[in-house]
Amino acid sequence: MTDWLEHTVQIEVETPVDHVWELWSDLEQMPRWMKWIDSVRILEEDPELSRWKLASGGFEFSWLSRITKLVNHQIIQWESVDGLPNRGAIRFYDRGKNSIVKLTVAYAIPGILGKLMDNLFLGRIVESTIQADLERFRAYAMADSASRT
Repeated sequence: MTDWLEHTVQIEVETPVDHVWELWSDLEQMPRWMKWIDSVRILEEDPELSRWKLASGGFEFSWLSRITKLVNHQIIQWESVDGLPNRGAIRFYDRGKNSIVKLTVAYAIPGILGKLMDNLFLGRIVESTIQADLERFRAYAMADSASRT
């Protein structure tokens, strides 16, 4: 039996949603702000598919992911189709000169292991890591925005 663990974090970015969208929707750039993401490669034969590689502390996973929903300036939703089971969505909220970026990530791990690990430490580690990723994204977006003016 497999359990799905889900984490949601959000951040306000002091730049308009069109700029935030432009940066985030270029999936191959994600390793610039996502600590555990080593690489993302869009497949030429099907641009809705991308090959992801996660690496941290001596472990490495890869998976093929499919975009299941894409609404410009609002949402990118995905699910893995092989490899590490995961799914999620990144949502964008327009606040005029600012944007809210909300990331939800879910991943599957074996049932009893999932309950133990989530209660003890895995949930806190994953959540703090993706919150830090959003902090890095904010800094990246702000620096990119400043370099354009």
